[in-house]
Amino acid sequence: MRKILLFCAFSLSLYALKAQDPGVKEIKSTAEKAVAVDTSHKHGWRKGGLFSLNFGQGSSKNWAAGAEKFSFSTSGQLSVFANYREGRFYWNNNLDLGYAIVNTTSLGNRKTDDKIDYFSKLGHDLTKTLSLSGVVNFRSQFTNGFDYTYLGKDTYKRRTSAFFAPAYLIVAPGIDWHPVPYFSLFISPISARSVIVTDAWSYYFPGGIIPVDDGGGFEKPLSTLYGVDPHQKVRMELGGFASANFAKEILKNVTYKSRLDLYSNYLSTYRYTPTGSYQVEREKHSAKPQNVDVFWTNLISMKVNKFLNVTYNFDLIYDDDDVRQFGPDNTSAGTQLRSLLSVGFSAKF
Repeated sequence: MRKILLFCAFSLSLYALKAQDPGVKEIKSTAEKAVAVDTSHKHGWRKGGLFSLNFGQGSSKNWAAGAEKFSFSTSGQLSVFANYREGRFYWNNNLDLGYAIVNTTSLGNRKTDDKIDYFSKLGHDLTKTLSLSGVVNFRSQFTNGFDYTYLGKDTYKRRTSAFFAPAYLIVAPGIDWHPVPYFSLFISPISARSVIVTDAWSYYFPGGIIPVDDGGGFEKPLSTLYGVDPHQKVRMELGGFASANFAKEILKNVTYKSRLDLYSNYLSTYRYTPTGSYQVEREKHSAKPQNVDVFWTNLISMKVNKFLNVTYNFDLIYDDDDVRQFGPDNTSAGTQLRSLLSVGFSAKF
C-alpha cells in the first residue's frame, strides 16, 4: 500500500499542464518562485507572500435529523518567500504557517490545522538544471494537541503535542535537479534529522500514575510517543533524504503547490516502556532503512476574484520510526491524514 501511495505522490508531483490564462500569471509566478529555481531572478533579493483568512458558521433549532445548535470555524494561512541570487549562487527560503479552529456547542474549541514549516535551500549552479545544494527544514506547531478520549473516557483530555513537542529539524547536503521553473528534486544520500520534544515528562495524571479505577499502571511520557528518550529530549537520526517540489497553474485559475519529503533512517531505533513514575525501560530495534518516512503536503488554490478564493489543503504523514501511537494497543505506526477546505479572503504581497 505504501509503495502505491509513493508512486501516486511522485506521479502527481511530476504532472503539469500548460498555463493558458494571463489573469493568473502573477499568482503562478509567485508560487513557482517559492519552491524552485526562479529563472527570471538574476540579482539580489526577491520577496513576497500570500495571506488568506477564512470563516464558516452553522446553526440549527429543532432539527429532527440532528445537527449542532451552533458551530463556528476560522482558519488562517500565511505563505512567504525570500529568495536571493548572485551569479550562480542562490538561497531560497519558504515559510508556511497555518492554523484553524472550530467551535461547536457539544465539543467546544478544537483545532483542525496547526502548522509551522520552514524550508530553506542554498545552492551553487553546476549547470542550467543541476546544482550542488544544501537544505534545512524545520517543522513544528503552535499550540497543544490532545487525545480527547484518553483511556476511553470522554472526560479525560491528555496533551499529546505542543510547541516544539515534537519538532523536526533536517540538515541535508545534496544535489538539486530543476529541469523546469515549476519543479525541483533534491536528493541527499547522507542527512541528519533531529526529533525534539520539550516538556518530555508531561503526564495527564500526577507523576504519570494511573489510578486503579482507570486500570492502574503508568502513563507513557510525552516524548516516548515520538520515539524520544525523555531523559535526553532529542533524538538524532542519520539517513537518506529526498524532496520533490512542484508549483504550477494546472487549470484555469487553479494553482497546485505540493512538496513530498522522503526520509530513510540508517540507524537503530528504540522503543520505551514506562516502568514507574518518571521511569522508562528502553528496547533497541534494528535499523529498517526500507521503511521510508513520508511527509506530503498539498495546497490547491482556486481564485474567484481579486480577493476571494477557495483553498484545499491535504497533508499526509507516515513515520515508522518516531510516531507509533496507532493500532489496537496504540503502539503501531499509521498513516496520518489531514485535510481542510475553506472559502475566504486572500491578499498577495
